Amino acid sequence: MTEFFRKRTANAKNDILSGITVALALVPEAVAFAFVAGVDPLVGLYAAFMIGLITSIFGGRPGMISGATGALAVVMVSLVAEGNAMGEASEQLGLYYLFATVILMGIIQMLAGVLKLGKFVRLIPHPVMMGFVNGLAIVIFLSQLGMFKDVDGNWFSGTQLWTMLGLVLLTMGIMFGLPKLTKKLPEALIAILVVSAIVIFGNLDVATVGSFIRDGGGTGLEGGLPKFQTDIFSKVPFNWETIAFIGPYALILAAIGLIESLMTLNLIDELTETRGNTNKECMAQGGANIITGLFGGMGGCAMIGQSLINIKSGGRTRLSGIVAAVLLLIFILFASGLIEQVPIAALVGVMFMVVIGTFAWSSFRILNKIPLSDVIVLIAVSALTVIFDLAIAVIAGVIISALVFSWENAKRIRARKRLREDGTKVYEIWGPLFFGSIIAFNEKFDIKNDPEKVEIDFVESRISDHSAIEAIFNLVEKYEAAGKQIKLKHLSEDCKILLHKSNPKFKEVIVEDIDDPRYHLAENPEAFTKGLSEYKF
Repeated sequence: MTEFFRKRTANAKNDILSGITVALALVPEAVAFAFVAGVDPLVGLYAAFMIGLITSIFGGRPGMISGATGALAVVMVSLVAEGNAMGEASEQLGLYYLFATVILMGIIQMLAGVLKLGKFVRLIPHPVMMGFVNGLAIVIFLSQLGMFKDVDGNWFSGTQLWTMLGLVLLTMGIMFGLPKLTKKLPEALIAILVVSAIVIFGNLDVATVGSFIRDGGGTGLEGGLPKFQTDIFSKVPFNWETIAFIGPYALILAAIGLIESLMTLNLIDELTETRGNTNKECMAQGGANIITGLFGGMGGCAMIGQSLINIKSGGRTRLSGIVAAVLLLIFILFASGLIEQVPIAALVGVMFMVVIGTFAWSSFRILNKIPLSDVIVLIAVSALTVIFDLAIAVIAGVIISALVFSWENAKRIRARKRLREDGTKVYEIWGPLFFGSIIAFNEKFDIKNDPEKVEIDFVESRISDHSAIEAIFNLVEKYEAAGKQIKLKHLSEDCKILLHKSNPKFKEVIVEDIDDPRYHLAENPEAFTKGLSEYKF
């Protein structure tokens, strides 16, 4: 029992200190995304607390941080606006439609977990992953540039600009230099505390978390515990019209949330050389969003920036995420005045260091060493992440990669032809037979000039889809229409099952009883050697 607790508390100090750093970084992010969505800052903070806590306890990736995110907020803004238009301005119907949508979003995500759809993240190619990382680093960088503008949207200038830049660079300098002196102190937290002390005791006139909230139209961080939103059931009619309105939004939000969460999980897996549970994460994200919607939060998913801050600060277990979430609630309840004094420059400096650590700089070195198609995918995903959002970028990257893969495999279909002593013409097919290789496959045959007997040998080929089945069936029909006998040989058992199920006619042309030395290689190594020597490549 002692050993059990010792293993789980070995990293406790790093997890706690990392959790404190993440909690400080979560505040302006949650507030900013709430403003983007058009809701009160507390709605974003409650979401960050509830989603962060639930996913940290029940999620499939220890050390990953979840909360309100910009990728979801940009979708929510039109939902809230349309919802508000359905009633009087004082009713805030858009907010309650948002809560209902988040609940439905959570249900969809839990269904994805039940159906074990999380495993499909394995289908994401590495160039897509690199493009996602680079694009996200650029998005984080661009989002921080907005902190260099005043309330009217004008860029800082003069003393205000130089003061902001100086504090940002000081934060980055501390984070860069401190680990070279000692690795026992969390560089991000120390940097925030040092810069905050300089601003507070130096009485510097700079933007702080408090001024950021007030400039956005909020009143402050102070609030109570999240409350169960009973008004959802009275203000949002539960009928088909409501489902038709919130359903598409919920589906889009669920997809974006899961893609961003599972991609972040994949990235944390690589950084920590461990493996998370994708389906468990789907369930946790879904459950967290259901609870968040019921208790007045705007919903959310994994946060790449905060997750990287946590990992780079030493957070490795569930404790770091729990500490961050609980501290966020403590800030709201008891320490809002202190947190509002933290300068925005310190948090911007932390995020800039995250950008530097996130961007896959190695992608520049490998551009001339990888296939051109992978270069295109990498650049396209990076650009689409910046221009649109993560979901569109990843889906587009996977589609491009799949099309390139299909095209390359389509070119690999080959047919070697030979005549037996009895006059039978044999076509030995090599390569995968699927929708992309059908045209090339059909071009291999000369039905008009072939002899009376023809055999198609699939010993080095596989039938992959319905297009391949149709192509073979049409080929059989053409040979028989020409009055010629055709046989199919060396089909694997799964290929035979596919053909037999598609059309009973295949039972007449498939040769079942075949004795071929190449099918007994494991049993007879001498047969393998002999068969190989007779085979002319």
